[in-house]
Amino acid sequence: MPTSALARATATPYSGYVVETQPGSLPMGGTVQDTPVYALDAWPDGLHASLPASAPSARTDIDLGPQLAFVVDNVVSREGAQALIEIAEHFGFRPEAPGIATPPGMRMNLALHWMADRTLMDTIFRALAPHLPATLNGKALWPRLSERIDMYKYREGDEFRRHIDGTWPGYGVNASGDAIDTWPGSQSRLSMLLYLNDADDGVEGGATRLWGRNGATVDVQPRAGSALFFQHGFEIGSVMHAGLPVKGRAPKYVARINVLYDAD
Repeated sequence: MPTSALARATATPYSGYVVETQPGSLPMGGTVQDTPVYALDAWPDGLHASLPASAPSARTDIDLGPQLAFVVDNVVSREGAQALIEIAEHFGFRPEAPGIATPPGMRMNLALHWMADRTLMDTIFRALAPHLPATLNGKALWPRLSERIDMYKYREGDEFRRHIDGTWPGYGVNASGDAIDTWPGSQSRLSMLLYLNDADDGVEGGATRLWGRNGATVDVQPRAGSALFFQHGFEIGSVMHAGLPVKGRAPKYVARINVLYDAD
């Protein structure tokens, strides 16, 4: 994997630790106990400064009839996206995904879950805020993103078959840095799929397919630094979706982040 200018320039290597372990589900069924969730304890010099895109963010709505889905371009810079890949590769991807359960054969990829700091997530949120619904199903938008980043690496032939995402509270690392806090009063209502690389990096295939209740299907191609949003949870407006198979040898990297609203 090529090394970004950020990683080459920093004098501080990536340094992380296991902040918590959780049962992890395997792609073909089964559970691995004590699957790690990581956090960085030394942030590379310049990471936060390199993250914003040089161009303003812009929203494009996706026509799924009454269901909500849209893409925001220029959420992060290409260099920032590469830095997020490097952080994940530093921790290491593994078959099991901590804290989630999927039926055998649905999630066919590698997973890595880690906790970001508020500065990084606030930088991302500032790019998104003008484009996010202020209310959703009568619930107000939280002014911050969940700090848990669920990253997935799709190798040749990997896919995530058709499903609807569940809901989660917001998460962050506690003040002492040794446990994950749950944020009372918050609940995710939008999935955010932040694409970290694309065809310019050799990725072939790997589109995200959305199904609308109006019968529409829309394929969204990965674009590094852009993010796809759609409603999730057990609501009539939630969007069925799938990660289509990657065809080439270059892996596709995606970071899944929860957009939070007031809980019921």
